[in-house]
Amino acid sequence: MRPSHLALAVLVAAVWGVNFTVIEVGLDHFPPLLFSALRFLAAALPAVFFVGRPKVAWKWIVAVGLVLGVAKFGLVFVGMDAGMPAGLSSLVLQIQAVFTAVIAWAALGERPSAVGTVGMLVALAGIGVAAVDEGTSGPLGAFALVVAAAAAWGVSNVLTRKASPPDALNFMVWVSTVPVLPLVGLSLLTEGASRDLAALGALDWQGAGTVLFVAWVSTVFGFGAWGWLLKRHPASRVAPFSLLVPVFGMSSAALFLGEPVTPLRWCAAALLVGGVALTSITPRNRDRSRVRAEGGAPAPAEVGRRTPVPAEEFGR
Repeated sequence: MRPSHLALAVLVAAVWGVNFTVIEVGLDHFPPLLFSALRFLAAALPAVFFVGRPKVAWKWIVAVGLVLGVAKFGLVFVGMDAGMPAGLSSLVLQIQAVFTAVIAWAALGERPSAVGTVGMLVALAGIGVAAVDEGTSGPLGAFALVVAAAAAWGVSNVLTRKASPPDALNFMVWVSTVPVLPLVGLSLLTEGASRDLAALGALDWQGAGTVLFVAWVSTVFGFGAWGWLLKRHPASRVAPFSLLVPVFGMSSAALFLGEPVTPLRWCAAALLVGGVALTSITPRNRDRSRVRAEGGAPAPAEVGRRTPVPAEEFGR
């Protein structure tokens, strides 16, 4: 990768990591479900008028929109509002890689390798360490909500893999149109119209800025840049940069929110990131077997181009 491309990959990981700190700030201005609805509304409009028609069937857009937008992000925002720290949230959500592997095995028959299985066990150990750390300083209920969000993310990853969207930005913008009304309805039912109206009536520049950041910078710019990189480089070279997300998430939360990073949390981070890295490894002999089954190696001009977006990258 060129230095400028490396810098862009790191920048996207930094944006996705800092996004958790911005969400924490936004939750001081909005109820969590309303905030999530506003995030998707701002991500969809006006971008939906510029990205072109959907490039996958509507059933996949609706399914991913409900599971990723309503379930995953609803649980994350509610969990963080209930006391889950921003930095720890950015870390714990990485367990989605384990959920994705398990669900893909059950639903798609994609059996994990021995190395991948070891990686899942290491990542689960990291979650256990993080739970112990959180149990000494915060509500375990909020921790459980974020773990449930990671499970929902795993389901949406498998759905995305089935959809195989050729354009990450186009897909994410259309997916963003789906959760808005369900999230608004859930907010009215659980958070109350009076609370929602009060938050909107008290809207200031900081509150509006958090919505625009999570919608335009994290979603539109993040997925646009990530998709641009994936069209120019193999996914195996681009995807590992996502492991930097919790590093930036925990660092920005410590810097801007004063969140403590305990030794146990660093241990959990090492186990989780290392486990997810192992889970993501594809054995070379599997690649060679697939090439032989397909009748030869791919043409050089096609290597690194039009690469399907890794499902694990949706939903940052």
